[in-house]
Amino acid sequence: MNLQRIALIAVLTALPIRADNYVGHGISLYGPLKYGPDFTHFAYTNPEAPKGGTLSLGAIGSFDNLNPHILKGLEPPRLSSLLYDTLTERSDDEIATGYGRLAERIEVPPDNAWVLYTLRPAARWHDGKPITPEDVLFTLETYKTKGHPGLRNYFAAIETAEKVGEHQVRLIFSAATNKELPLIAGQMSILPKHYWEGRNFAATTLDPPLGSGPYRIVAVEAGRSITYERVADYWGRDLPVNKGRFNFDRIHFDYYRDQTVAIEALKAGEFDYRRESSSKDWSTAYEGKALATGKLVKDPRPHQRAAGMQAFWFNTRRAKFSDPRVRQALGHAFDFEWTNKNLFHGLYIRSNSYFANSELAAAGRPSGRELEILEEYRGRIPDELFTTEFQLPTTDGSGQVRQNLRAAKKLLQEAGWVVADNILTHAESGEVMEIEFLLSSSSWERIVAPMIPNLERLGVKATIRIVDQTQYQNRVQAFDYDVIVLVRGQSHSPGSEQRNYWTSTTADESGSGNVAGIKDPVVDELVERLIQAPSRAELVATTRALDRVLLWGHYTIPHWYSDHFRVVHWDKFGKPSSSAPYTGDYFVVPYTWWYDAEKAARLEQGR
Repeated sequence: MNLQRIALIAVLTALPIRADNYVGHGISLYGPLKYGPDFTHFAYTNPEAPKGGTLSLGAIGSFDNLNPHILKGLEPPRLSSLLYDTLTERSDDEIATGYGRLAERIEVPPDNAWVLYTLRPAARWHDGKPITPEDVLFTLETYKTKGHPGLRNYFAAIETAEKVGEHQVRLIFSAATNKELPLIAGQMSILPKHYWEGRNFAATTLDPPLGSGPYRIVAVEAGRSITYERVADYWGRDLPVNKGRFNFDRIHFDYYRDQTVAIEALKAGEFDYRRESSSKDWSTAYEGKALATGKLVKDPRPHQRAAGMQAFWFNTRRAKFSDPRVRQALGHAFDFEWTNKNLFHGLYIRSNSYFANSELAAAGRPSGRELEILEEYRGRIPDELFTTEFQLPTTDGSGQVRQNLRAAKKLLQEAGWVVADNILTHAESGEVMEIEFLLSSSSWERIVAPMIPNLERLGVKATIRIVDQTQYQNRVQAFDYDVIVLVRGQSHSPGSEQRNYWTSTTADESGSGNVAGIKDPVVDELVERLIQAPSRAELVATTRALDRVLLWGHYTIPHWYSDHFRVVHWDKFGKPSSSAPYTGDYFVVPYTWWYDAEKAARLEQGR
């Protein structure tokens, strides 16, 4: 045993640990950890996976900033999180767990008022300097004062931090009843204090920032490409949470403005892997000799990941969308059954929840503990919520929506909207109902376009506006839109991030996740109850109650989801024998797959 290890044990044994404090290598919100203190790797990785090769990927859009932690600039480059280490690492085959990454030990008191992390003495930045408690303190302060609004909201309940020992830092919470806070705190990507001091953290930059993670940025062409290189002497390469992961020597991204061009580039061998989001392209765009011979592989990968909500989102800050009856009525103009049959090859399931594909989704009529929670808000939420199962309008898929439009017209009349000279107009204000669908990709036009005639039959003047990614992001951050398309992802253990999505305090905060502009005291209270839920059963019941209230608010026109990742890739990779059911990573490849030199050689010979 080396002297450094002996010194650490001495520090740990000298700490005043109460007998009822939890101290361990990982932490779980519900029940015991799957992996014990002596685990060597996650079950869904291959610890013997070879290192090597280049993974080439394609992305849609652009970027002009390498700091992913601020609001300014376009979206950060893909996989920029690979530059950083977090205090803990989640397991993708468990719900709500975290295992030590930067932290070797985790201590939490019974009241969850704080969490104490013992940092690994071996942890190093890429410049060789040690990662210290001062870096953690600096990171928290920076996120809370200069970080992206999402980060500020996510870590808002971490009130302060203090250095306890040479390798120890305590994060103190302002809401001690939130059992999830130790897990939330562990997800913090730690920043190097010595690097950022003297630099403007809030400004965009194309200088590759200093990190400590498995990759560093080695080449950048702003808006066009970025290359990551595996750090050969990465301090954490042999940690159990990292074993069998991060196997490619290089990861290179090329950016494309159009997904059609990107698909053709993949088929031409310009990059290696794509997760296909279009059912039409999945069904038709990849046919050819490469696919027929197995060189190009269509690889649907089932998952149990919570699907969240993809939808058309109304901007309720605009008076014309302030009445839920109006929003409900406009939803009748979307014919999902026809769309799924004619555009999606029948591959999708209609989204009927903000937590679809999980036990958190509200279903049927409220009962049990969920009903008890909702009873506390009776009179402040729709009465129908208690007696009627929430259901979206349906059709027979023929394209005939007359019955739905009659129901929509009735709702609009109840809300004070009348048709005059074929134009839907508010009877009191005289406002004309005009709707602009703001899109960032032309691929959505084929989905929105069939809605336009249905809306016009209601007297709505509806238009489609397609803008480039930069303008789209700026308008969304400024809430300058009528209706947008958004995927609101969710986890199986929702928590503090829900404040950013739904609450009144974030509705007018530029760049927040509350794109619908929801300001409902009941929603605010349910979010806080969810965050403070003392048990898994209470979390599930409260989340279902929140889901039901959101659904009856008609803030969206729900879309669809799939319980598979549709992946297309060239046959040059090795894959673990098992997969993680709850994976939240958009890209499966960089984390658990590896470059197979023999397959790659055969592929090149065939070409």
